[in-house]
Amino acid sequence: MQRSRELLLRITRGLPHWLGRTLVRFTFASGVLALVMVALAFTRLPFDAHRALGLAAGTCTKAPAAIVVLGGSGMPSGAELRRLQHAAAVAAAAPAATVIVVHPPDTGVMRLMIEELVWRGVDRSRIRPVLEGTNTREQALAVRSHMPGMLTAGIAIVTAPENMYRSVRTFQRAGFLAVCGEPAWDNPMFIDLAYGHRRIGGRAWLPDVGDDPGVRYTFWNYLKLEVTCLREYTAIGYYWLNDWI
Repeated sequence: MQRSRELLLRITRGLPHWLGRTLVRFTFASGVLALVMVALAFTRLPFDAHRALGLAAGTCTKAPAAIVVLGGSGMPSGAELRRLQHAAAVAAAAPAATVIVVHPPDTGVMRLMIEELVWRGVDRSRIRPVLEGTNTREQALAVRSHMPGMLTAGIAIVTAPENMYRSVRTFQRAGFLAVCGEPAWDNPMFIDLAYGHRRIGGRAWLPDVGDDPGVRYTFWNYLKLEVTCLREYTAIGYYWLNDWI
């Protein structure tokens, strides 16, 4: 550790003293953070944190008057398709609800989103496109502007689980009085992912992880969830400072 610190100090020797010290401290802090994230990826904490973001603002308990699908990931993309799939399922369970599709002003993407909903059984006459808003705050204000009658109606927000808490709170802050969340969760697999390392030609000198899906998949998925949650916590803090939630 001491040798690494001395090496960094030599590299930054030509910089102003305060800047060199700052870079050294930032580098070590980044290393510590990386080690913490790697360690946490071996636990279920990232999963629980992600789930909490999806449920913290409350979920829907009755049929809504409107279903608001928040877009912004492009089409086709896994995130957008998952939201649309879930929105179609919610729409099937609430046949009287209007389906409001909100997306930044891109008519091509909006057309594909609407076609996806129609293909999944949502009647085209129920769909109301709102081509406005490049963040959640703008989207909430756009829905309020285009459909002021929805302020007192029950609306269900459909978005990614990690965005759900911020989305519900943002719509509430924008004046919507009855908002609930419908997070678009991924569908888990319940199958045995083990394989025979030697049977499929795995080299003998490499570790056999055929019977350890935790190392092959769970660790990496949880590491990605950590980044997703950290990004969302930062966004929540930014929205809170702006008084948007």
